[in-house]
Amino acid sequence: MTNAEYIARYLKARNVDHVYELVGGMIAFLVDAIHRCTDINIVSMHHEQGAGFAAEGWARMKGIPGVALATSGPGATNLLTSIGSCYFDSIPAVFITGHVNRHEQKGDKAIRQLGFQETDIVAMAKPVTKAAWLVNDPADLPRLLSEAFRLAVAGRPGPVLIDVPMDVQRHACVEQTVAPEPTTLADQSARSEFIDFAARIGRALSASQRPLILAGGGIRSAGVQQEFADLAEHLGIPVVYSLMGVDAIPSTSALRVGMIGSYGNRWANQALARSDLLLVLGSRLDIRQTGSDVSGFRGERAIFHADCEPGELNNRVGGCDTVVGELIDVIAALRAGLAGGVGVRVPWTAEVIRLKSESPDTNELAGVEGINPNELMHAVSAATSKAAAYVVDVGQHQMWAAQSLQLAPGQRFLTSGGMGAMGFALPVAIGAAFAAGPVVMIAGDGGFQLNIQELQTIVRNRLPVKMLVIDNGCHGMVRQFQESYFNGRYQSTVRGYSAPDFEKVARAYGMNASTVDNSDELEAALHAWATRPEEPSLLVVKIQQGANAYPKLAFGRAFGEMEPGTKPLEMEGT
Repeated sequence: MTNAEYIARYLKARNVDHVYELVGGMIAFLVDAIHRCTDINIVSMHHEQGAGFAAEGWARMKGIPGVALATSGPGATNLLTSIGSCYFDSIPAVFITGHVNRHEQKGDKAIRQLGFQETDIVAMAKPVTKAAWLVNDPADLPRLLSEAFRLAVAGRPGPVLIDVPMDVQRHACVEQTVAPEPTTLADQSARSEFIDFAARIGRALSASQRPLILAGGGIRSAGVQQEFADLAEHLGIPVVYSLMGVDAIPSTSALRVGMIGSYGNRWANQALARSDLLLVLGSRLDIRQTGSDVSGFRGERAIFHADCEPGELNNRVGGCDTVVGELIDVIAALRAGLAGGVGVRVPWTAEVIRLKSESPDTNELAGVEGINPNELMHAVSAATSKAAAYVVDVGQHQMWAAQSLQLAPGQRFLTSGGMGAMGFALPVAIGAAFAAGPVVMIAGDGGFQLNIQELQTIVRNRLPVKMLVIDNGCHGMVRQFQESYFNGRYQSTVRGYSAPDFEKVARAYGMNASTVDNSDELEAALHAWATRPEEPSLLVVKIQQGANAYPKLAFGRAFGEMEPGTKPLEMEGT
């Protein structure tokens, strides 16, 4: 058995049923081995970035490492954005790149390159991976492959890269069978620091009148969504969430308040500003959550923060009562150590409900001409209530979706948080659809063009992806930024920007497509688009170019003060 055949059989043994790639000479042996030796579905994409994102989408839905392959040189470097996306959003993945034969590597020679397409992808990938290795000793391959899969899911999940020279792929493997991975039993006993943390929270809750829980993306990364939901119900404390925590609690839950942060729901930010206790689970409290007024976010409230990475605690927001540990252990200790219903405060719950009723999301752009983006998201939710996931690109539409989509129990919300990569949604939807069935992709006209070539992958595989392109004829989020800080000089967002007729493009790829530009026809257009969820189709929704994503934290102002009612005093740092 060659090393390439070992990799193929190992992937199969680790329940990897799809790999994503764009073929190249230096992974040809590996692709052939997977094809010959397994029934793994080899999904050929049309750009390596798309392959990496598709592996990310598959991993997000499956909860186990996604796998993407790429050849050396441009193939490997094209993976870097998707590798970084997995790293910043804590998604487990294993990226395998082919490298030139060992005798073609430049080594210590004072030259730039010896072998064709020779590129040190390991050095480039190290800052955005949990580990990156070049396998120059064929005997190391089985150990490193096993370590890659272990490390990808250990602690805070993330990507690992293995660069395998062609001759190492062809080399006889030292292991002639794929041994099962050893099973390790987790220690279910709550450590004393978790018990003490729960006790401190219990004492603070006894004096609290306005407690909140902040749920972040770490709840999904840790695979503890059910445990978290049970804890919230047990405590009876209202839940706000970050952009990455939109799907931490379904819209059907009476405890679900809304999204906080730079573009958070107005009532959710107001509720956080009025709270006197905040329990932070699965969130790192980055600037998109706190805004520029970190001291105002901190306020006088008691903040309890749990995280598996010590460096994230008391980082941007200081003075928190913290504990380092896995969420599964922390939540178990909280459930055991806190009495049921301790967070229930009838006046506080009524206040949160009042705040929401006074400033509904659909009123933020109540005077907009044509289709209201927030109303659109409510209508999309109603039309696609059976979808496994909403996969959302980066831009204004991302904020409207996070503000207004109504998630049914079990539905996922997948978006690019830390990397904030335009072009994310289409290929991630491919991986998500292979993993879980019908999904809805939401993108802007700008971001959709970055990986539009993957429409061919969807058509070729007849994937159940419903694509919604919100077309405002510009790069809307930066245009809004220019409106606030550059006196409306719209260079490269409006001036110098253009987009094709997406309906015609989709039809050229061989799928059904339509366009709607007025609210009177929207319901019928959504119904036609969402019919037959097992088939791909595209709907282009035209909205006003000047529609802004509101509300928005006013930078330089106190936390909770939001545009458009309040003008910012400082330029955003992100």
